[in-house]
Amino acid sequence: MIMMCVMMCVLVYAGIAAGQDNLQKYFSDTACKVKATADPSQKRAILTERLENMSKALDKVESLPLISKDDRAGIDCYRAILQERRSELAGTGGYARVSDQQLNAFSDYVVQDMEQAAQTVTISLVALLLIIIIIILIV
Repeated sequence: MIMMCVMMCVLVYAGIAAGQDNLQKYFSDTACKVKATADPSQKRAILTERLENMSKALDKVESLPLISKDDRAGIDCYRAILQERRSELAGTGGYARVSDQQLNAFSDYVVQDMEQAAQTVTISLVALLLIIIIIILIV
């Protein structure tokens, strides 16, 4: 019985780590696409689309009845971070617009910011998997 509990804990932890890795991969892929693109307007469009897709996925997951209060709080934290990045990119909400020359660096900043958020924001395995599934469906 104790062995089964230990195995369950290990598997849940591994699942959460894999889910966070997938979210980080999503933003890492975004940074790679931005850097591979020469046109600043296309770079900005890629970043805008990816941030919006993540926000849409968070909205859809949060609206599901099976999501706990703790998960909703975690999703709200992610949403706030994403909204700040969207505001920086567009130059709204009191932020200066990210210059065309800084778009590559900004994409790296978003990756690092989301990696740090993944370490501090707690979301259950179920919520992480749902976010990943919805992102895959959106893209």
